[in-house]
Amino acid sequence: MGNLGNKEIMAKNIRHYMEKYNKTRQEMCDALGVKYTTFTDWVKGNSYPRIDKIELMANYFGISKADLVEDRNDDSSLSARDERDIAKILEQTKEQLLSQEGLMFDGDPASPEAINSILDAMQIGMEMAKKKNKEKYTPKKYKKD
Repeated sequence: MGNLGNKEIMAKNIRHYMEKYNKTRQEMCDALGVKYTTFTDWVKGNSYPRIDKIELMANYFGISKADLVEDRNDDSSLSARDERDIAKILEQTKEQLLSQEGLMFDGDPASPEAINSILDAMQIGMEMAKKKNKEKYTPKKYKKD
């Protein structure tokens, strides 16, 4: 996959993060303040977004701009098992949070949106920790140069 053009790499990365965070094109358009057709061109690799829109997307996903524009190195990516483990833990946590009576967030009863925000932050943190542990504890003989 090393011969993809910049637009195609960007498109692939946008699709990856949309799928990862379960976002629709319309949600992305609303968050970024762009037309649906413009965003569709980015997702299809027909055009390349301006740097300010790349920065908005990166901030929206909580990633660096490089994560959107560079070809992703999948060596330290999460395995399907890692993803399932994280999803299972998040689901258990969500059930616990929703079943609690009187759960407060910032002095107010916790709304479903607040709980989802907490879970999204937990997911990002868990994924980062898993990746860091893979980098740190994978023996050198199994690492790709």
